[in-house]
Order: sequence, then C-alpha cells, then structure tokens
Amino acid sequence: MTGQPVEAAPVVDCHQHLWPPALIEALRARSSAPRMVGWDLYLDGEPVYRVRPEDHDPAARAAIDADDDIDDVLYSLSCPLGIESLPPEQAAPLLDAWHHLADDLAPTATGHGIWAAAGLVEPDPKHLAAVLEHPRVRGLQIPSGAIADPAALDHLAPLLAVVEEADLPVLVHPGPAAGARDVPGWWPALTAYPAGMAAAWFAWHVAGRALLPALRIAFVALAGLAPLHHERLDQRGGTFGRIDPHVYYETSSYGPRAIDAMVRVVGVDPIVHGSDRPYALPTDPGLGDAFSRALFVTNPAHLLHGGSR
Repeated sequence: MTGQPVEAAPVVDCHQHLWPPALIEALRARSSAPRMVGWDLYLDGEPVYRVRPEDHDPAARAAIDADDDIDDVLYSLSCPLGIESLPPEQAAPLLDAWHHLADDLAPTATGHGIWAAAGLVEPDPKHLAAVLEHPRVRGLQIPSGAIADPAALDHLAPLLAVVEEADLPVLVHPGPAAGARDVPGWWPALTAYPAGMAAAWFAWHVAGRALLPALRIAFVALAGLAPLHHERLDQRGGTFGRIDPHVYYETSSYGPRAIDAMVRVVGVDPIVHGSDRPYALPTDPGLGDAFSRALFVTNPAHLLHGGSR
C-alpha cells in the first residue's frame, strides 16, 4: 500500500471476515435464516448473496494480505447474519463454530486473532469471560442494534463489563438489516448499516462512558459518520463535548474525503484501519506517511492493547 510505514512494526487490519468450515456447515444445516444453500447465503432483510468459496480460504487470504503488506488481521463474525440474536439453543452451536477459528489460527498466523461473539438473548458473562481467555481472541464484537439506544446499552453493560475487566476492546459492527424489496445488493450497506452505526454511536455518546469508564470501543465504518453531525447535535439540544480518548473509528469502505472529514472532528488518534475484506479492500487514504503510520500501526495498537494516545 502506498504511503505505508516502512518500520518493522505490525501493520494491522482490524476488521476482516473469514468463515471457518465448521460455521459454513452449521449454516448449511439450518432450515431458516441465517442459512446457506450451497454457497448461497439467505438472510432476512437482504437479497440472496452468492458467497465466493475462495473468499473463505485461509491460505488464499493469507497470501493476499501478505501482498498488501498486512501483518496482523482480526477476523470478525458477520453481524448481519443475526447469529447473536437467535434463541440461545440456535445461537450456541453457531457461536461455538465461529470461535473454533481461534484454534485454527494458533499454529499458522503469528499476529492474527478473532473478535469473540456472544449470544444476546440471554447474555452469559461467565461464558464470555472464558472465551476471552483464549490468546487468539482479541476482544468482543457486538452488532450495532445491541446498543441502539441508551436503554439497550444499559441492558448490555454487564456483558461489556467483562470485556472491560479483561482490558480488551469492543468492536461495534453493523447488524441485521431491515427488509427492503427490489433493491441492489449494496442497499443495506448504504442505508441500514450506517443508520444503525450512527444510533449505536449516539447511544454510547449519551450513556456509555458513565457505565463503562475504562472500556475501549471501536465503531466500524466511521460510526456511520455520526460525529460529523456534531453541529446538528448542538443545535438540537445535545452536547458534543470533549473527545473520548477510548473511542475509535474504523475506516472500512471509506476513502480520503470521509476520513479527512472525520479527522477534522475527532483528530488523528482515534482512526484505525479496517478493510472489511472480502467485501471491500484495504485503503490507504494518502494523507501522508505520518497519518499512514498512525492509521495502520500506532492507533490499532492503542485500541487493542491500551496505553496513552
């Protein structure tokens, strides 16, 4: 990637998707969404998606990342699948299949890891604490709808507190999309996903830090650009206030214009690189070598491991 730092420090992609074979087979065994028939993925609220087998081939992915000079990758369960919100007896085997990826990575990928996922219908903090002990589990991912408003955030706080206690981060990812008929395949990514991310960010802005004073939290896709609405927030009776030093913004699917606009509001330090591969590609916005180092190296290190920024 052009502009990428040359020092021998890990270049991090905070957000990719790679489904282990056990998860694919578990989805194929289902008779209702989320389910797969062959390589066709069926979700409520989205057009049928044709999965490319090569997109979930670990060796092929590793080769692509090496070509892009990516050292460390964090793999994410796709929250739009809606697995976390299934009844516990349905969610558990799918979540177990997902977490097996952490074992598969152990002998082969030096810096790679996964985001844990957790059932949300009957949250189990003790089980999550055990999952987080795996050395390849780098934090917890939640769907944006799980913290869609302050009341939802308050309900989920005991689960998030387990992550805070483990000194690990949380990644907020777009969740299942509402149904829309006769729309292009990109429709949810440009409508439901950003709206859900913005709602989650505003919920955190209103209530999150008081509940979880030390939790590091990152919002995928620049939080649906929610911070760019700070002027409207002030006009409508809210307060933007000071920049929260433990809130981060992941860049997937955005380029130099959106990233530059976010930097003008929240600064450089909270911006972390994520590609959303295989659905999008790693992107260096070309804002200079110092920014590239912050984006790919320094800021992800602070998100994942803590430390001042």
